[in-house]
Amino acid sequence: MFPSIELVGSVAATMTTFAWLPQISKILRDRQATDISWATTGALAAGVVLWVVYGVFIGSWPVILSNVVTFLFIATILGLKWRYG
Repeated sequence: MFPSIELVGSVAATMTTFAWLPQISKILRDRQATDISWATTGALAAGVVLWVVYGVFIGSWPVILSNVVTFLFIATILGLKWRYG
């Protein structure tokens, strides 16, 4: 694969993974998560798990690692939703 394509994929994975940090920060700062949808966030978490499975099948560590980290961030949001509701 071309190095520039790998670079684009790496930047995209980094941006979409760490895009969850402002949401986590806001929930912690405001101590409320009433605007977070259980259904949407749960569906997103399930989709991210499927991306991890896909990454395992194709043997792509960037896909696996970025989606594992993304899942951890989304799981954190779900935990904060449970706590701050």
